[in-house]
Order: sequence, then C-alpha cells, then structure tokens
Amino acid sequence: MRRLKSLLSRPNGLIGGTMIGLVLLAALTGVIYTPYDPEGTDFMLRFAPASAEHLFGTDMFGRDQLSRILAGASVSVTISVLTVLLAASGGVVIGALCGFIQGTFDRLVMMVIEALMAFPGILLALSLMVVIGPNKYGVVLALSLAYLPSVTRLIRGAVLSVREKEYVEASIALGNGPVYTLARHILPNCIAPLIVLCTTMFGWVLLAESALSFLGLGVPPPAPTWGNMLAEARAHLMRDPWLGILPGLCVSVALVGVNLFGDALRDELDPRDTFVKREPK
Repeated sequence: MRRLKSLLSRPNGLIGGTMIGLVLLAALTGVIYTPYDPEGTDFMLRFAPASAEHLFGTDMFGRDQLSRILAGASVSVTISVLTVLLAASGGVVIGALCGFIQGTFDRLVMMVIEALMAFPGILLALSLMVVIGPNKYGVVLALSLAYLPSVTRLIRGAVLSVREKEYVEASIALGNGPVYTLARHILPNCIAPLIVLCTTMFGWVLLAESALSFLGLGVPPPAPTWGNMLAEARAHLMRDPWLGILPGLCVSVALVGVNLFGDALRDELDPRDTFVKREPK
C-alpha cells in the first residue's frame, strides 16, 4: 500500500494510472452494460449526430457509437490481458530454465528466440494470423508468440545475474534442490523488471491488436474493436469525422496512460533510483 501511494504521488504515475483506470472502467462497463446492442443496426438512424439518446451518435449502419466503444474496450482489453499473461507465463518458464540450466539447452533455445526476435512483433503476428485466421483467440495466440521472446530474454538475463549471488550459492550448499532454489530465491528477484515489461507490453499488444483488426486480421466484424471501428470509418471521415476520432482517441488514451504509468513504475521499482533519492546531499 505504501508503494502504491508512492507510485501515485509521481505526476506520471497519477496521470497514467487515471488513464488506465478509465480504459479498464470502460472495458468493465462494456461487459456488464451497454446502452444499446453494439451489433444492432437501424438504417433509419444512419450518421445520427450526438443527442440525449445517442451520446456519441451512430455510425453508417445506425449502430450506437457509445455502445460500440464500450464493447470494443472490453474486447481489446481482454485480448491484451490474456496475451500478456500467456506471453509472460511462457517467457518466465523458458527464460528461467535457460538461465539456470545453461549449456546446450540454453544455446539451442536462444537460437530460436533470436531468430524470432529478428522479425518485428507485428510482422510475426501478421504472418501467424494469415495461417490461424481472424478470430479472438487466434489473435491472443499470435500476439503471445510474437512477444514471448522479449519476456524470455529479460528473464534469462535476470536469472543469469541473480544465480551468481551468495544466497543462491548458500541455498545450493544447504542441499536445496534446483527447482526450490529457482522458485524460492531466484525468480522472486526477477519480478520487478518483469512487472515493468508486462505493463509496457500491455500497450504494445493493444496497439498491435488494433492494427490487426484495422487490417481485417483481428476480431472479425460485426463484433466491435477499436481497430475495426477505425477501419470501417475510413470511407466516411469526410461526412462524419467522429467515427474515426472516437476510437482513435481511445487507443491514444490507453497507450499514453500505459507509457506514463510504466515510466513511473520503472522509476519506483529501480533500486538504483531509490538509492539515489535516499543519498544525503
């Protein structure tokens, strides 16, 4: 609780946390309640302006924009959270084993990881989506595989550093098994950089998911996501620019919030930064 207060006392932590909170609130609201059916059409209300009945107006099919923004938030956030969890879980296991076992196993696995990292994440995800096909869980799988190498390299490097500490050698000398030593003494000391990376990765995944949906390789219409809402709005921007401004603004708010909060979290969890702040003048 004290660390949370310290994090929110930073301007970037407070602003970023507020933005992320708004995005998560919109996602939660989209799961529980939307004013109208996000996929329901009414051609008599095409391009209706903002009003008391439709706060954000309607789109080219007469669908309520606010309902689609909220539903799109729930889809985008769900995909981002599942992707981060899957990539982090796989990356932690593979990276920890590589850093602890080393030897031939480490070299072979890191050859594959380096090969995957030669491709940009979004390009690798695009290639996988062509094979898997556009669907929600296909997006999660493709993006997880695309961002798993980043987690693997981070955890491997952290494990290689921590395993040389005296308390790890003491644990082995006391007769503790490698699994116990890895889980009890090494991995807990790799949590801080992992948290920072996962926070930043949430923004990467949300942007990548929006890009895939924009290109028609994400969640297929009529299910709303911020990306396919932007794609549908392209042909009607001159008539109703808000069709593109609203989902684009949502993506921007989410990304700015994640970046600001990630910077504050990195500063808060960096022990060197803490030492500098406590050093007497």
